[in-house]
Amino acid sequence: MIHSTVASPPEKGRAIALFASARRDGNTGRLIDSIAVSSGIDVIDLAEKDITPYDYNHCNLYDDFVPLMRGLLDYEKLIFVTPIYWYGPSAQMKAFIDRTSDFLDIDSLKDIGRKLRGKTAYIVCTSSSEDADCWFLGAFKSTFDYLGMNYGGHLHANCAGGYDPEKCEQDVREFVSLI
Repeated sequence: MIHSTVASPPEKGRAIALFASARRDGNTGRLIDSIAVSSGIDVIDLAEKDITPYDYNHCNLYDDFVPLMRGLLDYEKLIFVTPIYWYGPSAQMKAFIDRTSDFLDIDSLKDIGRKLRGKTAYIVCTSSSEDADCWFLGAFKSTFDYLGMNYGGHLHANCAGGYDPEKCEQDVREFVSLI
């Protein structure tokens, strides 16, 4: 089901999806592929990147995270894509979000982190429930707010019986109109 905080669709801008799931060809992967085909956006599979967990000593600055973030800053709209696991995002998505702290902690990266301000963030998620968990969505919304990003809305698909593209077709169209 589509949910948006945007009264009318924003002007078209460049968008990219950050996909994070244990199965690329699972329910969540199939949903974002439907969106990508309909909208022409690129999808980055975070499982293909070497993104290590947040480290207070910042010993992990030479993995794929900083270059990936620099590339993402070229986009106006970022779509965070994850299944809902135990009321939270996948481990890959959690590591990605945690690493944004590097842009708040490390002086040489703070200017890059500030460039997230004003960008619009969306959530695409799947679960075996009728709606996305409010705590799951709240964690993302609070993160976006803290980073100065605008929340554009979310698309949730109930995949209790597996992903059904026909059942999600209208919601996908509505979501694509948002991005």
